[in-house]
Amino acid sequence: MEQETEQATRPFRFGVVAPVGSDMPTWLDRVRRIAGNGYSTLLMPDVPTWQPALGPTLATAAAIADLRVGSWVYASALRQPWSTAWEAHSLSVLTEGRFEMGIGAGRPGIEVELGMPAVSPAERRTRMRQTVAALRSFDGPDLHTPVVMAVSGPKSQALALEVADAVTFVLPPTDDRTETTRRARVFADRPDIELAQHVAAIGDGRAPFMGPPDLDTAALRAADSLIILPSDPGAAGEEIQRRREEIGLSYFVIGADFADAFAPVVTELAGS
Repeated sequence: MEQETEQATRPFRFGVVAPVGSDMPTWLDRVRRIAGNGYSTLLMPDVPTWQPALGPTLATAAAIADLRVGSWVYASALRQPWSTAWEAHSLSVLTEGRFEMGIGAGRPGIEVELGMPAVSPAERRTRMRQTVAALRSFDGPDLHTPVVMAVSGPKSQALALEVADAVTFVLPPTDDRTETTRRARVFADRPDIELAQHVAAIGDGRAPFMGPPDLDTAALRAADSLIILPSDPGAAGEEIQRRREEIGLSYFVIGADFADAFAPVVTELAGS
């Protein structure tokens, strides 16, 4: 009798991008609520000069709450591989293995806006590869810092297949469900790579740092974009389960402004 093998379903987990947008006591209270509501990971954007530096901020969050922390994401256009890898390794050590390094190419033109030389797409990918290689060297045989890579085109996807533990897709608002599914299929033969979904909008709300301020939520819904979720917790939960079943997405990252209202979805689905 022929034996059938069934691929295991990866459990859901949920992360929150929580920049320091107010005074520190308010932010620290938010971090504690995020942990108490069952989110797995607190994440920080890499936006120099807009808020405290990513590294010490994440170390502070990990010290006050029992949750993972991570970069969402280090922008290779702004960073040199050796120093980025050393910071990431240091955060893994300081958090006792609760840090995950998110890394991507960085928004086009971000380095020029900050007065730095322009960095080509090819050089950005080279820096990403070198950063992961240096991180693995720093970690050595006894530590493995998870790498979440933000990918867009075929070249970054190929790099992620080589070196990443998880991927999140950089999706233009016009990308629909069909296009996102096509991108995810590149990783179909690698069930060990976790597929993450960056959610820029919930209902008619847009979270800071998750998408442009002029993001049109009605247009996203009309395009069947996956960077938006319904505001109703029941409908959001059903949609999340559909995305795992049809596409393989299991790690969902939202903005901190939605964290409290979205908590019932996390309570229902996290770990299942």
